Amino acid sequence: MNALLAFAAALIALRLAGKLFARRAQPHMLVWASSLGAYAVAAAAIAWGEAAQWDGRAFRVYYATGALLTAPLLGLGSLGLAGFRRANAAALAYGGLAIGISLAVPVHGLFAAHGIPPAQDHLAFVPARLLAIVANVLGTAAVVAVALRSFRRRPLGNGLVVLGVAAAAAGSGLAGLGAGGAAVGIAIGAALLYSGFVAPARSREGLFTRSLRNRV
Repeated sequence: MNALLAFAAALIALRLAGKLFARRAQPHMLVWASSLGAYAVAAAAIAWGEAAQWDGRAFRVYYATGALLTAPLLGLGSLGLAGFRRANAAALAYGGLAIGISLAVPVHGLFAAHGIPPAQDHLAFVPARLLAIVANVLGTAAVVAVALRSFRRRPLGNGLVVLGVAAAAAGSGLAGLGAGGAAVGIAIGAALLYSGFVAPARSREGLFTRSLRNRV
């Protein structure tokens, strides 16, 4: 059952990543699409581990995409939306660094047949776990800061983005109760994030027109 839930979450996240990629004329959308794509691969790795029993390969893919890439790319996409010109180049550089570290670091210890493996049981603190902590904190902070900064202009979209980040965090917290909890968190988080990314901004003309109507 957990494998099926994770596979469904992967399909949802991948579909939404593809829809964001179709909007790649806006550079920050491409970064967000990459983030949801990483989210989809993380869910697929959970399905792999739950269906075929966890090993170093499934864990390495899950950690690279779920722990090292998803939240930082979300944050860099938000910075790109806010007008930081170097955010896209930073996303490319960070993605290369994260993938390189995830491929190079040794994975040790024995894996249980089911349940997402705790990172502390299989990875040294430096560099992979340290990078994940720092990058996730900064990425999440960037998402929330940009959302709050432009909340009045995009109240619905930014509210959904913040809820999506919260759902993703909740899914990670539920991973201790089983892979199914993480899969549900990924599916809900991906749907909320996508909805927030594509939600239209509040029209200034609409606000002005409403104000005139109220005065009349």
